[in-house]
Amino acid sequence: MTGHTQNDQPHDQQPARHRRDKGVQRRRVLIGGGTAALAGGLAAAGFASADTPGTSTGTSTTTVTADASASATSGVCTLTAEVTEGPYSLDGALIREDIRETKEGVEVQYTFTVVDQDNDCAPLADALVELWHCDALGEYSGYVGKNGHTEDDDGTFLRGGQMTDSNGQATLISIWPGHYVSRAVHVHMRVHTDVTLADGTYTGGTVVHTGQLFFDADLNEEVQASSPYSDNTTAETVLADDSVYDDNSAASGLLTLTALGTSVSDGYTATLTVGVSTS
Repeated sequence: MTGHTQNDQPHDQQPARHRRDKGVQRRRVLIGGGTAALAGGLAAAGFASADTPGTSTGTSTTTVTADASASATSGVCTLTAEVTEGPYSLDGALIREDIRETKEGVEVQYTFTVVDQDNDCAPLADALVELWHCDALGEYSGYVGKNGHTEDDDGTFLRGGQMTDSNGQATLISIWPGHYVSRAVHVHMRVHTDVTLADGTYTGGTVVHTGQLFFDADLNEEVQASSPYSDNTTAETVLADDSVYDDNSAASGLLTLTALGTSVSDGYTATLTVGVSTS
């Protein structure tokens, strides 16, 4: 990891820094032959349309997902919003699938499919999908102490990235994030192209997408009430009141979540198709 960004301020002093920059444009991704694409990589990654997600409960799984049928007929793939990266990014993420290190929390297994707006929404191979987020107590590595907790800070926990394969897919394993003052629970994301890999990290390249990922509000309430999240006594902002999320489902980074078992502690899978513009 290299140095911190200049926006290194306590959480309660910078909610405005998380708001969407007016100069940042929202990218809308249209697919040329929607049905064919759905039958391929998009469907495999848990295609999510911009419809409002629903919840279904079975004996072993709970899925919060969006209906893809309307998108299949209209030929529209996931609409991906670009937002500010926030003040807690670091350069030089480690290339690894499991970014948890020693952090405890509800496991989340991510699968992303990255598609290229400028190539008829074809899967984008050899792109770096990078994630970073706070731990169960609302602390970011590299900035520990901003949410009132003291611990060793090595600058790498809950940060990392993976390269997409020939189907545009990348998988990562982490924990469900905690919360901190002024923001709903979220994960930060960047997608890079043309990076150079060396010594377990990357250099160079171009950032083609900067966004944030969000979680179903009802499931999040259950998670935040469980241990170790319940030890976080700071005020939590609900999803509906978040300054970045705009209630547009997958268009705003709302993840498709599927339970891995019958208990919150069993964890979840999380999928999203991410549309980017490589130009």
